[in-house]
Amino acid sequence: IVNIVASGDLHTYIDLNMAAVVMENVMYEPEVFPGVIYRMLDPKTVFLIFSTGKVVCTGAKNKKIVRDAFLKLNHEVRELGVTKKSKVNNDYQDISFI
Repeated sequence: IVNIVASGDLHTYIDLNMAAVVMENVMYEPEVFPGVIYRMLDPKTVFLIFSTGKVVCTGAKNKKIVRDAFLKLNHEVRELGVTKKSKVNNDYQDISFI
């Protein structure tokens, strides 16, 4: 396995403008792409984050890395206040192995 692509849902609205300001390693150009591109350094993954709370994770080498990355993203969006909810749920499915 070289790359795993997983989609998931944080079940909350994400303020992408705020995310682009307060999160590190983020690129947001709404005129080019409707989501935030977040390059997580540890575990090394890339997330596409949409305002609906839907996310796509790529770059993981195994399911544990996917799980750890989703848990860390969940914690970060809650701690940084880029969500309207104080409790964020996450689930991921649709995992593709490449």
